[in-house]
Amino acid sequence: MSLNETFRSLREAQVRLGLENREAKDNALRAVMAAIDADRTAVLKANTEDVEKARADGMKEALVDRLLLNDQRIDGIIEGIADVVRLEDPIGRVHAGWKTPNGLFIERVAVPIGVVAIIYESRPNVTADAFSLAYKAGCAILLRGSSAALSSNRALVKAIQKGLDQGCGISAAVSLADSGSRSEVDEILGARGSIDVALPRGGRELIRRVVENARVPVIETGEGNCHIFVDQSADEENALDIIENAKTQKPGACNAVETVLVHHSIAGRFIPRLGVRLAGRVELRCDTLSSGFLRQYSGLPPRLIFKDAVDQDWETEYLDYILAVKIVSSLDKAIDHINRYGTKHSEAILTNDLRAAEEFCRRVDAACVYTNASTRFTDGGQFGFGSELGISTQKIHARGPMGLEALTTIKYRISGAGQIR
Repeated sequence: MSLNETFRSLREAQVRLGLENREAKDNALRAVMAAIDADRTAVLKANTEDVEKARADGMKEALVDRLLLNDQRIDGIIEGIADVVRLEDPIGRVHAGWKTPNGLFIERVAVPIGVVAIIYESRPNVTADAFSLAYKAGCAILLRGSSAALSSNRALVKAIQKGLDQGCGISAAVSLADSGSRSEVDEILGARGSIDVALPRGGRELIRRVVENARVPVIETGEGNCHIFVDQSADEENALDIIENAKTQKPGACNAVETVLVHHSIAGRFIPRLGVRLAGRVELRCDTLSSGFLRQYSGLPPRLIFKDAVDQDWETEYLDYILAVKIVSSLDKAIDHINRYGTKHSEAILTNDLRAAEEFCRRVDAACVYTNASTRFTDGGQFGFGSELGISTQKIHARGPMGLEALTTIKYRISGAGQIR
């Protein structure tokens, strides 16, 4: 099927899906859950092919981990769909209603945004997450994953469509663009009138390419150059736990911390403790003062690797076991650094000073701002949205983790009694 034929099929399916009630959509999603479970052997076999090829091509292990599926992760995909089933249906929700002086009654009602295209890298779980959210929101979706996950995505979409057919769903509401050709992406981005919105989810180059070449509307999901600022009043043991989690729990995630800023008044004791905590697991890229404190510390483990930072380190999303470290002289300097180098994704302050926390949250320009917590919580599931389409760093209707609401738009419904103007 050509892409033009796919576009027409998706549009026709979306018109039908947009009229389905919650019960019908939820039953279809439950059937998809059962189909993925039944086909897990085929999905895992396909994923093994992708992982072996990725390693042979030299992909970094942190990125291989994003690609990898196993039984536990298949269970997570199924549970993610179950979470979406449990969510309230946003379609038809009346957000506001009012009466005008001439007697017209106006209601603002949520409706599906239409046909969505998501262009994403590596993670095959995005295939199921994006599909389930789109389906529940009454949207048809075109999935365009990376060539690295092609076999995995084909197997997952086959299971999804089988489940929809078996569960009286609308299988034409989901399609996979799987030619692997770069021209395919250009055709999707140029499909004005066929695609209502495109969502890029991946690294800087993918996002830039989509934003710069799209003729269709785009909700931009940004890379995550995330920071943690350790204030002078922070609980230092707790701060070490938070930083360790934010860096090592899943370094290939966009909400992993990439730079730690430390207040100068505690840096002499805190940075050596940080080096000890992360030794053997994380390479540090340190400013001059940080390097000096590490070199002066007699108890530093020999397995700790640290290097002098260069300017590029402050703006890099490593997606790896690498962490930039910088000493700042004040809260103001921390905020200035974050607003200069951050990507408006997720930023955190660790402090016991309420005024410092409030100032940080007020002035830092990011979709998600944390006080005394890991940045790893920036996630649709963690926020109670079920799954997520991605994390928007734009300042439009969708910002931060994007769930069902991000796939809705507004229709005004006006009731009158013969009024004319």
